[in-house]
Amino acid sequence: MPMPERCERFAEYRDKVLELFASKGFGQVGMRELAACLGLSPGSLYHHYPSKQHLLLDLIEEFYEELLSTLGRIDKKALAKRDKLQNLIRVHLTLHQEMPWHFRLAERDSGCLNEEQQERVRQLREQYERQLLKILLGSKPRLNDQAQQATGHAIASLLNSAPGWLAQPSLDERDREELLENLVSGAIERLLRPLVPRVAA
Repeated sequence: MPMPERCERFAEYRDKVLELFASKGFGQVGMRELAACLGLSPGSLYHHYPSKQHLLLDLIEEFYEELLSTLGRIDKKALAKRDKLQNLIRVHLTLHQEMPWHFRLAERDSGCLNEEQQERVRQLREQYERQLLKILLGSKPRLNDQAQQATGHAIASLLNSAPGWLAQPSLDERDREELLENLVSGAIERLLRPLVPRVAA
């Protein structure tokens, strides 16, 4: 849904709505509770969003738009492959801090959308996964389509779930970030290693 058509009050209270969906679970939030969170009557909310699924899709689209925009900025930088990987890890860690509820909704609740909406989310995720591979492997990956899709999906899943592995506050932020970078970069490098053509002896 184009930005001008989005409910202005929703934009103002977006973080509250995100937290409500993410903490209670999308299926547990009714339109009345959602309207109350926004300070609207249920009828007014229906005027802007025909269903809460439309609102959820809006949030997930916002999430992927931010991911794609961030990847676009990395792709424009003239960096060595190793530096691009480190940059990718850092920006995902930063986005996890800035958009924690978006990550949770995109991973957990996109299955609550209707078939057409789920197809839109699949398209966005595949676009994001292809962009990840392009950054890591260059514009001419040496993979068939199925291998590209599987590798992109695995790398995206690592980048998007890794920060949750160390959610406990026992490490200071710098140590946590360094540990996550080591875990994720090691896993991604291992994933990509078999993809390099082997030279026959």
